[in-house]
Amino acid sequence: MFDVVGTLVEPWPTVPVAYQFAARRQGIECSAEDLRGRFAAAWQRQEAIDAAAIPPYATSRTREVQRWRGIVHEVFAAEAQGGVRELVFADLWGHFADPRSWRPLEQGQRLVQAALGAGCGVALASNFDERLMAIAEAVDPLRLATHVFASSELGWRKPAAAFFRAVEARLKATSGELLLVGDDPRLDVAAARSAGWRSLAVGG
Repeated sequence: MFDVVGTLVEPWPTVPVAYQFAARRQGIECSAEDLRGRFAAAWQRQEAIDAAAIPPYATSRTREVQRWRGIVHEVFAAEAQGGVRELVFADLWGHFADPRSWRPLEQGQRLVQAALGAGCGVALASNFDERLMAIAEAVDPLRLATHVFASSELGWRKPAAAFFRAVEARLKATSGELLLVGDDPRLDVAAARSAGWRSLAVGG
């Protein structure tokens, strides 16, 4: 099982630059470095909302749209009214749905090939939403996966144990049969181990 963003692929251009370009198309000028900090803060606020939900980290397609709308609106709260921020959100939602906005990570490609060479099955297990389904059909090495598990489709986000239980149920597998490869120490490595999976940390 592979995490996706930061493990196998990365956004291109980077998230701050993509936000900068989308804002510019609506007449808003911001520096990419400033947007980087704002995005990180808005992301953490949405993570805290999910952690405090009942039950924690439950999600859906509706919640994932709400999450990203909240992030974009917060990032540009100082520069634009709600209507303009909504246009930026729609622009960015479409941008990150486009397979051309993602590029493979060399290390991820090597790991997928190594897993296949060792006779392992390869699947994706991500906190992405339903947009991942189309991206996974078009971008290497995601196209090599036989199963794609996105949080919005499972109903749970990592680090919830229910995310891992849902994957096990769909694969008809036990926790001891599964290894998660990911770049996030909390959402991937620690969460997988807590769920009884093996895990492998990659990246910086």
